[in-house]
Amino acid sequence: MSPPAPGTVIPLRRRSARRCSTLVIIPCLDEGPRIQRLIEDLDRAHPDLDVLVIDDGSTDDTAARAADGGAAVVRLPFNLGYGAALQTGYKYALERGYERVVQMDGDGQHPVSQLRPLLDRLDRGDVDLVVGSRFLGRADYRIPIARLLGIRLFSRLTSLLARRRITDPTSGLQAMNRRVFGFYQQDFYPYDYPDGDILLKVQFAGLRFEEVPVVMVGGPPGKSMHSGLRPIYYVYKLLLSLGLTWLSGSSSRPDSGGS
Repeated sequence: MSPPAPGTVIPLRRRSARRCSTLVIIPCLDEGPRIQRLIEDLDRAHPDLDVLVIDDGSTDDTAARAADGGAAVVRLPFNLGYGAALQTGYKYALERGYERVVQMDGDGQHPVSQLRPLLDRLDRGDVDLVVGSRFLGRADYRIPIARLLGIRLFSRLTSLLARRRITDPTSGLQAMNRRVFGFYQQDFYPYDYPDGDILLKVQFAGLRFEEVPVVMVGGPPGKSMHSGLRPIYYVYKLLLSLGLTWLSGSSSRPDSGGS
């Protein structure tokens, strides 16, 4: 199909008349070479899940390939940021009555086989958000030392502020119920990098989350949200956001956020 115009919403091609209660949200920026294969893999492994691709201002054929694969597509008018793309997906899910959301990256880093452990844990009903942790499971790729040190630093800091162990606060592989993605409609949700600060907000709001082990693989070479000068901004922004979140939630901070 021809590339959809910016601002276009392409509806889902349903595989059956049965209403699905779970939506997979995939924020994408220039993932044309990979996204159709990912959607087809999802269709084979999880035919009971609907798929939504948020095309965050791609300059390639991401939107067209996603639609060809059978996903619903929202094409943003320009690049708004990873967090803004996710929030667009949450609003889509809320408006269309979905009960659960799974979010995953479009670069192939999150194998489709890893969605089931998250959903199974969510289905037990005693948590609202499930985060896939490569540090409880396995990272089948070499994490650059500087990035690994940064993740470890933010893991310890987030754990300290939350008063519980959090191993992978930067994980983009998550499953959540309607309480959580409804909570994420608010203005506090960042347009760029939702990480450990958002987990703190979830805890301070009385919502329950837990990490589960997952396997992650390496994305395409040379492609990263944290290239150039962005890591400097990311560190500054996250440290500031963690501090402000902790201060704003300290008066109602619970003794324990869960397991």
